[in-house]
Amino acid sequence: MSQRSYYLLIVVAVVLGLAIYIAIPNSPGIQVGSIKKAFITRLGLDLVGGVQALMEADIPATTPIDSSSMDAATSIVENRVNGLGLTEAVVQKAGERRIVVELPGETDPERALATIQQTGLLEFVDMSSIPQDQALNLVGAKLKTDFGQSSQEQTVPITSTAPITSTSGLTSTVPISPTFKTIMTGADLKAVSVTTNQAGQYEVAFTLTSDGAKTFSDFTAAHVNDILAIVVDKKLISAPRINSAIPDGRGVITGNFSSDSANSLAVQLRYGSLPIPLKVIEIRTVGPTLGQQSLQTSLRAGAIGFLIVFLFMLLYYRLPGAIADVAIIIYALITFAIFRFIPVTLTLPGIAGFLLSTGSALDANILIFERMKEELRSGKTLRQSVDLGWKRAWPSIRDSNIATLITCVILFWFGSNYGATIVKGFSITLSIGVCVSLFSALVITRVIMELVTINFKSKNYSRWFGI
Repeated sequence: MSQRSYYLLIVVAVVLGLAIYIAIPNSPGIQVGSIKKAFITRLGLDLVGGVQALMEADIPATTPIDSSSMDAATSIVENRVNGLGLTEAVVQKAGERRIVVELPGETDPERALATIQQTGLLEFVDMSSIPQDQALNLVGAKLKTDFGQSSQEQTVPITSTAPITSTSGLTSTVPISPTFKTIMTGADLKAVSVTTNQAGQYEVAFTLTSDGAKTFSDFTAAHVNDILAIVVDKKLISAPRINSAIPDGRGVITGNFSSDSANSLAVQLRYGSLPIPLKVIEIRTVGPTLGQQSLQTSLRAGAIGFLIVFLFMLLYYRLPGAIADVAIIIYALITFAIFRFIPVTLTLPGIAGFLLSTGSALDANILIFERMKEELRSGKTLRQSVDLGWKRAWPSIRDSNIATLITCVILFWFGSNYGATIVKGFSITLSIGVCVSLFSALVITRVIMELVTINFKSKNYSRWFGI
């Protein structure tokens, strides 16, 4: 056995050890300092149930939408979903105006979707022009501010105390809708978290950036005893009075929050405001029972398929077939470990892609073994047949797998641009499986084969190699 083969054997042993560590169900993960990486098996919507929603830009169809705005909206929605703890969720753009959101295992879809589609525009608004008791009465109402306000947006009328003389000479008060000045927006937020005060009430604490802190400090110093309102999506959340200057850029948002509403607001603010409003136009619920049945059926079909393949390789190729079976088991273990390490969300199409990649691994082994048998029939020694088998099978293996990977790239592009999550998941698992299958056939199988040939003494090639 050459020195190169010994090095490859060490590589295979290390990779196999890592794969086993990652693939075991209760793996503790890896922790380096404060960085911790957990290994989890993510199952998709069709396997564990949940909600799939199709969201669309809530603006007139004739209004053009900038592609960068939809990309930003998709990214913010994904961050909000992950902020809600839905780490198995899938969020991707579908066409020019739509976003597909999949929430596997979600038990409260209304809450999640409400948080996702909220624009999340935070404004600190100067309401010193009206008394505090009047401002407090407006909590929960829509306001008109000078930041991004449409002239047609409905607002709550506020009674003016200024007299207006009518044609009859009488004076009266009329309802008006004043425009309040926005001092700063959520763009100046640095950090947001949920806290509780001494009374146990939930609050949303925030820290501002250096520029935001200066603006906040200057305004509060100049407006002591005035009202600085907290407005989200033009809705008045709270109207606190400024008791003193706030120079450190830290504050809290109060508003009779529950735990869920405080966390929902924090998620909206933490991940920024959506550049365009979104609305849910279609929602589909998948029950967990259907998902479990699909998973069990898929696993059963996969196990049967593997068993048939194992028996075929063993009966037809004899000793090389047994080696290939061992290599395929290692291949499956490494691929599953990669799925858990990334992690990849496994769906039914994704499992199909993995099983199809198993065929690629077997195809490479079959090409190599057939070449070996040809060399043995021509009178070559076993060692020569092994070397020539790999060398002459490589061009076919290379070309077929490159073609498969190119197809995977095309499928991934299609799935990403047209919202076909099924196609996208299939392409990801298939491409990973193809790459691992190349490693399995060209490294693992060859190393094991070389170990066997060194100790192989029999000359009965017909019995051991099926020639």
